Amino acid sequence: MDVKFFRSGSGWAVFVNSTILKLLKINPEVDMAEYTIEGDKLIITKSPNRRTDKK
Repeated sequence: MDVKFFRSGSGWAVFVNSTILKLLKINPEVDMAEYTIEGDKLIITKSPNRRTDKK
């Protein structure tokens, strides 16, 4: 699946659809994610940490 990057503040972001979030078992309202680079691949995994910026 090809995705486009878009501007977000002073950086760039990529859209992650709900199907991928479900496969990773990530609830973006409470969970955090970690990313690593392996060669030319971006690896996204669910973090053991929870969000602390409750609204």
